[in-house]
Order: sequence, then C-alpha cells, then structure tokens
Amino acid sequence: MLHYFTKLADIVSFQWLQLDPASHFGKSFHFFIEDTTKIYVLLIIMIYTVAVLRASMNIDRVRNYLVDKNRLFGYIIGATFGAVTPFCSCSSIPLFLGFTQAKIPIGITMSFLITSPIINEVAIVLLGSLLGIKFMILYATIGILSGIVGGAFIDFIKAEQYLTPLVETVVKASNDAEATEETENKKLSFAERHEFAKNELITIFKRIWKWVLIGVGLGAVLHGYVPEEYILENLGAGKWWTVPMAVLIGIPLYSNASGVIPVAQSLIEKGLPVGTTLAFMMSTVAASFPEFMMIKQVMQTKLLLIFFTMLLVMFTTVGWIFNLISF
Repeated sequence: MLHYFTKLADIVSFQWLQLDPASHFGKSFHFFIEDTTKIYVLLIIMIYTVAVLRASMNIDRVRNYLVDKNRLFGYIIGATFGAVTPFCSCSSIPLFLGFTQAKIPIGITMSFLITSPIINEVAIVLLGSLLGIKFMILYATIGILSGIVGGAFIDFIKAEQYLTPLVETVVKASNDAEATEETENKKLSFAERHEFAKNELITIFKRIWKWVLIGVGLGAVLHGYVPEEYILENLGAGKWWTVPMAVLIGIPLYSNASGVIPVAQSLIEKGLPVGTTLAFMMSTVAASFPEFMMIKQVMQTKLLLIFFTMLLVMFTTVGWIFNLISF
C-alpha cells in the first residue's frame, strides 16, 4: 500500500511539476507530498478503525485484565504489541489515543508508543542483513526494554495529570456511548458504531491536521537540504558527545524504520560508528517533528518535555552501548 504514496509523490513532483529529482527542492517537495498523504490516510484509517473497535468490544474486560495483572506484565504486553505493529511514530498516535480512551494505564500505552516505531519486522530483517544476527537481536531487545522502562517511568511520575482536554473530551464521548449501551442493555448496531467512529475521527483530525503539515514541512526541508556528508563530518569522530548529537540531529529528519535503514547502511559504510548510526536512526523514526506536533494535542508541555528527554536519554544510552560492543 505504501508504495502508492511514493508513486503519487512521483507523479505530482516529477511529472506534473517537472521538478528535478536530484535537486534539494525536488527531494523536499517529494518527501512532503509522500508523507503528508501517507500520514493523513493512515490517520483516518487508524482513528476510525480504533473507534469502531472501541464501540464494539468490552473495553472494561481488557482494562481490568491489564490492571489486575502485574503491572510489569502490562508494560511487556504494550511494548511487544508495539514491536509487532508496523506503524511509524505518527500512525501510532491513534492507537495511543484509543488506549487512553479505554482508560488503560498511560504507562502501558506509552510502552506501545515508544516501541512501535522503533521495531517492525521489515526493519529487523534489514538490520539483520546489515549488521548480523547478534546486533539484530540486541537491537530488538533494547527496543522492547526501552518501551518497558519508559512505560514504568511514565506511571511512576503519574503522568495522567498532564494529559490535555482533547483526551478528556474523547474519553467523555466514549463514556457516554458506553453508558448509552448499558442503559439500553443492547449491543450497538453497525450504524451506531459508524456514527461514534465518525464523530471521534472528526474531533481528533480537526485538532491535528495542521500540525502534521507543519511537522512534515519542517522534516521535508531538512530531509532535502541536509546531506549525509554533513552528518559524517560532524558525527564521524566517534567521540562520546557525537551520540547525543546524532539523536538531536535525527529528530527533525522524519522517516520510518524501513526507510531510514538504507541511509544507516550508507553512513556505516562511510565510517560512522554503529552506535552513533543507530542512535540517529532511532531518533529519526521515534522522535520526529510530526509526532511531537501531534502528541502536543494530547500531552501538556511538561509531559511532552519529559517524553522528549526520556527518548534522548534512552537512544543515547543505546548508541553508547552499541559503540562499545562494536569495537
């Protein structure tokens, strides 16, 4: 499915507008068209699907199951589910909202949000072919552990208090729908589920569409105008500070894991240390401008800063570990 967005961007950029594919502007514009259309379509599909499921399943049973179990088990489930779902950081947001609406503890939902963009089956296969089985297993393990540790920390600081009114609004709407169902003591019809999902889609999409444009626009400019040579010149020395610097540089350069791995391969072949490259890669796929623009609508600034700092620390630590074991 995703290759259709690339074809659309090819048609708009290079056939209709006849931009030069090798130019900085051509690369940036192509990236912008491809990623905005992809994110919008995925958002619409995911928000609607999650809302239909919310209206169709017994959320209380799922929530009670996770809450009654040992909380560590919940973090493991959240991180593992994130690892097996092939979503980028932006398309993980609707599921994050869905879990929040279901009143599943925010630490468990955060375990999913952290792990989902970092690990997917395509990325794991590509990484294994690039760096070998040992690094592939270690990367997957560290990715899941990052989700577990991050989720536990978010619960520790009681982050529910830092969610925004958007979450409260959608949760209230969900509760009203559930109350109606209990009152009528019947299962919602397809038309009722569709109406609920449509209203939820409109509510969320109206709040985040412009932030997608802004975030992807910034990422597109940097994607087209920041060459690999710049990264190599500034991060290729292997010093300790190059790893956190790689994380900071990777944040604006939004991509998915499968898309950034060929770039990572090129950087490694040109001499960038493995750990520094992986820190850059994880930052690019899991801490992008579009993601922060979107989750800003569901997290207050304090929680957003905490989340950003947590990712910076985790990805930097991963980079240092890989640099140590790769020598």
